[in-house]
Amino acid sequence: MERVLLILAEGFEELEAVTIVDVLRRAEIEIVTAGLGDGVVTSTRRIRLLPDAQLNDIDVEQFDMVVLPGGQPGTDNLAKDERVARIIKTMYEKGKYTAAICAAPYVLSEAGVLVNKRATSYPTFQDRLKAANIVKDEKVVIDGNVITSQGPGTAIEFALTLVELFKGKDKAQTIRQAMLCG
Repeated sequence: MERVLLILAEGFEELEAVTIVDVLRRAEIEIVTAGLGDGVVTSTRRIRLLPDAQLNDIDVEQFDMVVLPGGQPGTDNLAKDERVARIIKTMYEKGKYTAAICAAPYVLSEAGVLVNKRATSYPTFQDRLKAANIVKDEKVVIDGNVITSQGPGTAIEFALTLVELFKGKDKAQTIRQAMLCG
């Protein structure tokens, strides 16, 4: 079974995080949420979530993808954490998927995985994506094993794209229809 790691930092964008978890679980993809520290993590809008694990307890070798939700100051908190950068680099170098939405592609950029990659992000963060080829008119951009998306309004499409990568177009379409997304 496919395994996905979603990392939560204080100030994460709740709509993105919960949408990704929800859609992937509908597709029967195992997704584990991990916080940077112990206990509850509070979102940008003060919604409190209890992650499945603490990042120090995660064995990155057990995962096929790492996903980062955006939000502020969540993105900055992810970018400051050396463990997050190490996980991103490890996953990328092993040919596994690295995915980020909204402001979080900045974290991928800081980890060095967007060099010469097509990528998108929340518009105000596009100038922070070092060495990336910015795509402004696509909701979700896939370039090799890197997947990026623009923000809360693209979260369902982003999550369905992740489903398609692991389970195929038919499964993604089945979930899209069940969720009344077209």
